[in-house]
Amino acid sequence: MKRRKFDISQAPANLAKGVDERYQAATPLRALLNKVFPDHWSFLLGEIALFSFIILLLTGTFLTLFFDPSMNEVTYNGAYPALRGISMSAAYESTLHISFEVRGGLFMRQMHHWAALLFMASIVIHMARIFFTGAFRKPREANWAIGVILFLLGFLAGFTGYSLPDDGLSGTGLRIASAIMLSIPVAGTWLSASVFGGEFPGHLIIGRFYIAHVLLIPGGLLALISVHLGLVFKQKHTQWPGPMRTNTNVVGERMFPRYALKQGGFFMSVFGVVALMAGLFQINPIWFFGPYRASEVSSASQPDWYVMFMDGLVRLMPNWQIYIPIGNGYSIPPLFWPAVVGLGALTTVPMFYPFIESRRTKDKSIHNLLQRPRDNPERTGIGAMAFSFFIVATVSGGNDVIADKFHISLNAMTWAGRIGLLIIPPLAYYVSVRICLGLQQHDREVLAHGVETGIIRRLPNGQFVEIHQPLGPVDDHGHPVPIEYGGWVVPKKMNRIGALAPAVKGFFFPVEKPAEAPVSPGMPPVTAREEREEITSGH
Repeated sequence: MKRRKFDISQAPANLAKGVDERYQAATPLRALLNKVFPDHWSFLLGEIALFSFIILLLTGTFLTLFFDPSMNEVTYNGAYPALRGISMSAAYESTLHISFEVRGGLFMRQMHHWAALLFMASIVIHMARIFFTGAFRKPREANWAIGVILFLLGFLAGFTGYSLPDDGLSGTGLRIASAIMLSIPVAGTWLSASVFGGEFPGHLIIGRFYIAHVLLIPGGLLALISVHLGLVFKQKHTQWPGPMRTNTNVVGERMFPRYALKQGGFFMSVFGVVALMAGLFQINPIWFFGPYRASEVSSASQPDWYVMFMDGLVRLMPNWQIYIPIGNGYSIPPLFWPAVVGLGALTTVPMFYPFIESRRTKDKSIHNLLQRPRDNPERTGIGAMAFSFFIVATVSGGNDVIADKFHISLNAMTWAGRIGLLIIPPLAYYVSVRICLGLQQHDREVLAHGVETGIIRRLPNGQFVEIHQPLGPVDDHGHPVPIEYGGWVVPKKMNRIGALAPAVKGFFFPVEKPAEAPVSPGMPPVTAREEREEITSGH
């Protein structure tokens, strides 16, 4: 019998063929790998949030191996001499053990914390990009709502996370959370007792927060991120208007291999930046704050930046207490309005904003092309108003530190914040709208009259005029024919439209072709290089 030779080079092909024969995976996988993504830097903001979440999962898994989520009292005898012999919870002791005795533990702790801050910052900036460009419009209303919920879950994940060490700063935050629960009428005392297992602080809260932080909230985040990415793949990706870009296609790069390789490199860059920050910049030094005592409050206690706006709203709220004469009587403290009603309004109103704008403008069409912020002044003004409100509230969250360092009256800082919340957002709205209208007018002038050349000509009658280079054809009298605005950047400089020799592009090697880049005196010669292909997809 003749023995058949086995060709190892055909093994991958045979394996892929066998898998496809059983599971018919080739067709959906081919469609996935051929998915076209537009190539623009603003679309990378969401990827930063995704990569930060991956870093959080990796570093959090490491920290879970060494953390003890227990509130049992122990006496510290570890490597940090300033706290030896001090009674503290096992959670705080294990956090000190991670910081000073586990190899790489402090680096992992700081990397986890910096990644959390970057995760929340990238969510906020990514959603700002979506809001200002109108990417939330039909058919992406659900993805916008998912983004708002992701921010809220990240808010809770951060709060439960920095509460786990049970140090003086995190304990102060837990005390504020208990006060917020108690401010809720009727159900507040029952809610606080159920969460803390009795009177504050109890002996259960660290263990409960631990389960929420490492299991429940990450599970919710992972599920929502998966749904979010699934909708991005199912629906067309938004893109900026431009040549060959329409509402029914996508111009860019296929997912594999170029886009996937670029995203892999971008992940490594984000990972490296977070690692660099963790190694160079100290964050949350819990050994300075000491163990938490319910009778003590840490000086200058401020939460992370994405929680500080609520702290500022609480500080600015006037002392208006409402008494309800029902039964034995109920009182609604001032804390209830900014911390419960305010936070609820600041999450639900943005969640339904796509439907509010659609109903107000009577716009029911599908939008796959983005808008420049200047093209929708009202929306841009609303966004500027929201950000100015957030900034004033955030600064007010540290008004005690500002008053102390700059020798300003704390009462004056409080009143400045209250007045700022009423005046600055409307002012930001007005200024933003006027700027957008001015930018629109400038674009229309360029489209109608051409680009300013800086060349001054004297007419026979002695009048001086500036020469404009038309962007399109001219009429019989040499006047430019107005061009319709296409929703994208209008050239404003001569070198943007070829009147001047372009600068040599490229880092190490130029990329222009000689025919496309005329060489002027003093410029280096340009070598040819094959141009990158842009892919247009209708999917």
